[in-house]
Amino acid sequence: MTADDPATTSAPEGVRCSDAERERAADALHQAVGEGRLFLTEVEERTAAIYAARYRHELDAVVADLPTAEVPTVGWRPVLAGAGRQLAADLMTLTGRGGAVPNRRRQVVLIVVLVLVFVAMLMLAFHGITDGAPEHHDLGHD
Repeated sequence: MTADDPATTSAPEGVRCSDAERERAADALHQAVGEGRLFLTEVEERTAAIYAARYRHELDAVVADLPTAEVPTVGWRPVLAGAGRQLAADLMTLTGRGGAVPNRRRQVVLIVVLVLVFVAMLMLAFHGITDGAPEHHDLGHD
C-alpha cells in the first residue's frame, strides 16, 4: 500500500455523516423555527445545506449557533413548555412577526380560542369559583 492509496490516508474533512444525523440536524432547525429563533428563509437555506452535507463538521456548522436540545423530563413540564412555544409561535404568526406569513385560518382559530378561554374565565369568576362561593356549591356536603 502506498501513501497515495485512499485506503491508507484519512480524509482531511473528517467523518462522513449519516442520513440519521442529517435528520437530527433538520429536526433541530424545525425546533428553532418553532421557537422563533430562525426565519423561514433561513431554515430553507440551512435545510438545503444539511442535505448537501457529506461530513459531520458541515452539519455542525449549520446548527452551531442554535442551542442544544434539552433533555426531556417526565411530567407536565415538557407539555407546558411545548404549549408555550406553540402559543408564542401562533402569536408571532397572528401579529405577522418572525418572517412567518400569516395564515388566515390559523388566525381565526386562535382568536376564537382566546375569546372562548376569556369567556370561560369570566363565567367561572362570576359563578363563584373563588373562596366566596354561594352555598348551593357545597354539593351536598355539610
